[in-house]
Amino acid sequence: MNTEVNLAGIKMKNPVTVASGTFGYGREYSEFIDLNKLGGIITKGTSLKPRSGNKPPRVCETTAGMLNAIGLQNPGVEYFMENDLPWLKKFDTKIIVNACGSSVEEYVELAKVLNTLDIDGVELNLSCPNVKSGCMAFGTSYDGVKEVTSQVRKVLDKPLIVKLTPNVTDITEPAKGAEDAGADGVSLINTLLGMSIDIEKQRPVLANNMGGLSGPAVKPVAVRMVYQVAKAVRIPVLGLGGIVDGKDVIEFMLAGATAVSIGTGNFIEPETSIKAIEGVEEYMKRHNIDDINSIIGKVEMN
Repeated sequence: MNTEVNLAGIKMKNPVTVASGTFGYGREYSEFIDLNKLGGIITKGTSLKPRSGNKPPRVCETTAGMLNAIGLQNPGVEYFMENDLPWLKKFDTKIIVNACGSSVEEYVELAKVLNTLDIDGVELNLSCPNVKSGCMAFGTSYDGVKEVTSQVRKVLDKPLIVKLTPNVTDITEPAKGAEDAGADGVSLINTLLGMSIDIEKQRPVLANNMGGLSGPAVKPVAVRMVYQVAKAVRIPVLGLGGIVDGKDVIEFMLAGATAVSIGTGNFIEPETSIKAIEGVEEYMKRHNIDDINSIIGKVEMN
């Protein structure tokens, strides 16, 4: 069986990656799983300079999911270069750095640095819903996505995947903006903007008031949006949103995803990604599928 896929020019041994912000830089999870088995690791959102993120509480559990308002806390790209990247290079898996910024200029300067590193690709984060500047401010329109992506494309030679927000009326428009600006792929969905209220205190649970909803609760929305985007653009789609097992992976691929990212599932069970890979292989055997690529976008609509 062939489980290899080509995601935006990144050749992966299987279609399963781990989503940005849910896996750190891999160190913690390496105590539970063999990182060599993953198709790829998408790092925590990394910015040009260190970010402290939002004040706590920043995470809360919800029905079939969770809300987070971390605010892209990270040690900055220089720390990543010196400490995390050398460690990640020990493993036989693809390294995709999630890049975040608060201005077009910051995205460009970060992309210049990332272009010098021994990494396999960049996921441009234009979709985080819980920071007060940048990210989703650029990601909600065709023009905004095209502007940032085109400027980054000028300085980045590596495969470029643009991460899209679901907090829009028509997600195909930002996707087209990414494609027209020269992106090699798009990833979706990032979290849905949500809120939880402590009825005893009569205040929001999160200090940021609102945060990003993820987990199984968002999966049907994610599958629908992946299907729509895969039909609207010619570049490959990285699907994510509520994936917890091999069946979910197959569902996203049938909808049109070339590969997937597992996020909140990692918090539920650290071995989720490995079990999902095994689940994909079991599905292929059960359906006599020789090449996983043969099912991409093959859902038959009623």
